[in-house]
Amino acid sequence: MVIACFFIAVSTLLAKGVAGRFERVATTDDAMHPLQITAGRFLFGWLIWFIVVVLRRSRFQPIHWRLHITRSFFGWLTVTALFWAGSLMALADATAISFLSPLVAMVLAVLFLGERVGWLRISAAAIMLSGALILVRPGTGAFQPAALIALVSALAGGVESTLIKRLSSLEPRVQVLFINNSIGLLIALVAAYWVWREPSAVQWLLLAAVGVSMAAAQVFFLTGMRDGEASFVMPFMYSTLVFASVLDLWVFGDAPDATGALGALVIVAGAVFLALRERARERARNGV
Repeated sequence: MVIACFFIAVSTLLAKGVAGRFERVATTDDAMHPLQITAGRFLFGWLIWFIVVVLRRSRFQPIHWRLHITRSFFGWLTVTALFWAGSLMALADATAISFLSPLVAMVLAVLFLGERVGWLRISAAAIMLSGALILVRPGTGAFQPAALIALVSALAGGVESTLIKRLSSLEPRVQVLFINNSIGLLIALVAAYWVWREPSAVQWLLLAAVGVSMAAAQVFFLTGMRDGEASFVMPFMYSTLVFASVLDLWVFGDAPDATGALGALVIVAGAVFLALRERARERARNGV
């Protein structure tokens, strides 16, 4: 799971670079729009999973198209908003705000799955929301409009997580990934059509790197989820914040200020608290 987090941070960093932060790209005055970067991510991700399906000669089971289309749309929106926000603000800030997605998933589980919410889960939600308010700083001169884009990523990510849980119980994982990337590619290409500019050779290489790193993240994420208890491995997802902070500072010299760092830590604390609470609930249900 930690390796998956590293590749997630790398893909976001590369997206930020191809959006104009890499000097070689910026000097060409040909920075790419986030919609086009997302299209590149899905294109190369689709190629990888297409090769996997062909080599494995995978046979598809019945496909739940409505779930796939909905999940793919929110997955596309999650990635696009994260890439966009990351290109406008410190990656640590954008990543931290995206960690609000478990909170969204919890609310959806209550509304649509009938799950009960105890005071511990409410406390975790309150901690995460307070961290978001510290980081975003609404109503002050330090408010970052880009934070609202990162918040869209968190909201969409929460919906996507809920749908992934449902699909994973209905279809094989490789099938889910291939269909998701196929539908996501179609959505991304339609959206990118309106802002499309012919990429240079360097930009194509960077887009390929974004797609490959994201595919690698998916492989390690699914492996971690398969080999370990979800409630145990999920808290390690927050190591993405460490990788994003270090890489962003090293490559671009960007770092969150003291208030932003405090807000990020509060969000992570609430998210870890929520994850540990979910683990305790799962163990109680299983009589462990």
